[in-house]
Parts: sequence; C-alpha cells; structure tokens
Amino acid sequence: MNETPKLHKALHSVHLWGMAVGLVISGDYFGWNFGWSNANFWEFGISIVWIAIFYVMFALCFTELAASIPQAGGPSAYAKRALGDTFGFFTGYLVLVEFLLAPPAIASALGGYIHFLFPIIPSLYAGVGMFLLLLLMNLTGIKQTARFELFVTFIAVIGLLLYLGLLVPHLSLDQIPNWKNETNISFSAVFTSIPFAIWFFLAVEGVALAAEEVKNPAKDIPKGYIAGIITLLCLAGMIYGFTASVTNTKDIANIEYPLSYVLNSLYGSESIWPILFTFIGLFGLVASLFGIILGNSRLLYAMSKEGYLPNYLSQLTKGSVVPQNAVISGGVVGIFCMLFLNTAELITISALGACGMYLLCLVSYLFLRKREPNLDRPYKAPLYPILPFIAMGFGIFAFGSVFYAEPKLTIGVFFVGIVLGIGYRLNQFRNKSIN
Repeated sequence: MNETPKLHKALHSVHLWGMAVGLVISGDYFGWNFGWSNANFWEFGISIVWIAIFYVMFALCFTELAASIPQAGGPSAYAKRALGDTFGFFTGYLVLVEFLLAPPAIASALGGYIHFLFPIIPSLYAGVGMFLLLLLMNLTGIKQTARFELFVTFIAVIGLLLYLGLLVPHLSLDQIPNWKNETNISFSAVFTSIPFAIWFFLAVEGVALAAEEVKNPAKDIPKGYIAGIITLLCLAGMIYGFTASVTNTKDIANIEYPLSYVLNSLYGSESIWPILFTFIGLFGLVASLFGIILGNSRLLYAMSKEGYLPNYLSQLTKGSVVPQNAVISGGVVGIFCMLFLNTAELITISALGACGMYLLCLVSYLFLRKREPNLDRPYKAPLYPILPFIAMGFGIFAFGSVFYAEPKLTIGVFFVGIVLGIGYRLNQFRNKSIN
C-alpha cells in the first residue's frame, strides 16, 4: 500500500527564529509609518507600547498552544480542539484573511523600493514580478525554503542595523516633541494608529503554521518563537525612536519606502548609503513576503485536510512534498487583492484578521486549560489565568481600533466569512446525507 505523503520534519529552533523574524521584519521597513498620518510621535508611541505589551502576553500563551498541539493548522487546530468545528473554521478564516492580505501589502512596498532604486521600473510591475518569483521558490521544498528564509532574514537584520548606524550621527532629541508640552494627546489618534502599530509584529504567529515540519516541537517552538519576539521588540523600538529623531514624522507618513527616504534626505541622492541600504532592505521585504507565502500555503493545506476547504488544496507534490495547489491559490488571491486595494487598506484588513484570530486563540487557550488539564504541555505560560484575561482585554481594544479605522472593510470581511461558513456547513450536511 502507498502511504499518504506527509510534510518533512526538517526545522530547528534557529529556523523558527528566522521564520518568526523574517515573517515580520518587513514591518520595520515600511507600513508602520502610516500611523504618523493621523497621530503625533507620542500618540503613535502609546499605540506601539500597548501593542508590544499585548504581543508579549499573547506570545507566552500562544507558545504553550503551539508546543502542545504542533499542527500545521495552527490557530485553527487549537480552536477546533477547544471550541469545536465551527470555531475552528472561523479561526482559520481569520488567519487566512491575515496571511492572504499581508503578502500583497508587502509586495506593493517591495515594488516601491525597487522603483526607488530603478525609477524606470513601475512599482506595480516590480511588486507583481517579485511576488511571482517567490511563489515559484516556495515550490522547491521546506528545507530549501527554510534555508533561504534564514539567509534573507539575517541580511534583513543587518540592513536595519546599518540604517540605525547611519542615523546615529544625526540623532537629535530636538526633533521629538517635549512630552510636557503635549497636553492635547488625542485618544482617537492613539486608537486609529493601532493597526499600523500591529504591523511591527503582524504574522509572527506564523511560526506555528510550520509546526508539523519541526523536528522537536516541544523544545524548538518555544525557543525559536520567544527569541523571535524579543528580536522584534528591540528592532521596533529602535527603528521608531531613531527615525523620529532625525526627520519630520509627517514627511514619511504616507511613503512606501520610508527608511530609504530618510537616508536620502540625510545623505543626499548622490550618496552611496541610501542606495546600498535600499538594496539590502529588499531582503527584508523578501524575507517577509517569502515567509508569509509559506505560512498561508501551509494553512490552506491544513484547512483542506480538516475539510474546511476543497481537497485539491491538500495535495502534495511527490518529489519536494509541497502543497503546490495551496501555494499557487494563495498567490492568485494575493495578486488580485494587490491590484484593487491600496497598501494602507491591505495592512488594516490584515490586522483585522490577526486581532480576531488572537482573541479566539486566547479563548481556546483558556478552554483547553480547563477541559484538558492533563494535556502534555512542554511549555506553560506564567500567571495563569490572569495573563490570558489581561491579554484578551488588550486584544479587544486592538480589534476595536481596526473596526473603527475601516468599518466598511471590516463588515465586508465578516460578510464573506459568514457566507463561506454557511457554504461549509451545507457541504457538511450534504456529505452526511450521502453517507
């Protein structure tokens, strides 16, 4: 008898660190700066601190889930086990919203950076071209994919360190408004800038989507995931503070290549530094785009195996053992969205999916702790049950901010989810009737 092909177990903690940082690191290169379009330095800073605290709390709980239930479905698998089939479906749908909408946002910025280097190339064409190239590379197999992700992540981190080093001679606290003079901090501005603060950390939970391909999940997932969160916290804080210390925040609030713009304004267009940094910076965007394509393909694969999506999405290629149909289908959806939505909208919708999923994961965490106290938990989050309840409060606030920022898009996302959920239930009912 022929065995059903399974995903290869080839990943270690260093690969998971590379994935955790690589999935998110594009958020340091672009996207977060849109928060300055309607918030000042301190208002946006409050949003970032709020979200950073939330992600630390969420990461501690999520790591326990990922180490205890190492399945490629990640959040969908946790919700299904804790809350049942329907919640598993909607949790998976919210992760799909996040992981299918983030790649076109990153690809748009990638096209913008390429256009900065080579003005003759339109940014849209460059973005779509890179998207297609990375889709093809994701078809080569998990071992090669993880190695490439680790390589480009290292280069991307070096690029950010280069950027910070180039800013050091120009740092000036005079650029940052004095807190004592900021008597009119706007709650509305803090609230509406939260989706862009989330972009500093969005998709870090994608590490769990490769859980079935980890050699030692109990040991490697906690080490790789927590190390990734710490790295991202340090980078986000320095990028935000250093950038605000050398430029007018409003000047870069709506630019898709903010860091290159800052270096260009400091060193001049004739200097080698902006060009060199932009070239290295492409690796940061490639790392995130490449990693999230990997994540959404594994999620499509896992949801297909669970019966939430059509069976063809869980078919694996014989040689490289890759869910080819899932990779290609996710790419088609991403490119379609890239053509019809702008970057800020894509970021906001991705944040919406993420926030909804975070809340359902925390609920799943609480239910599993109560219903399955004897579940093998190689890692346990501290301060139970206080920590997950506080994290849920932070998460509800973040979810509300996304709804407030884009109410029409939020309603649209939920409408599509309800339609798909009804379709899934009808298909289940039909299959039971046949059997």
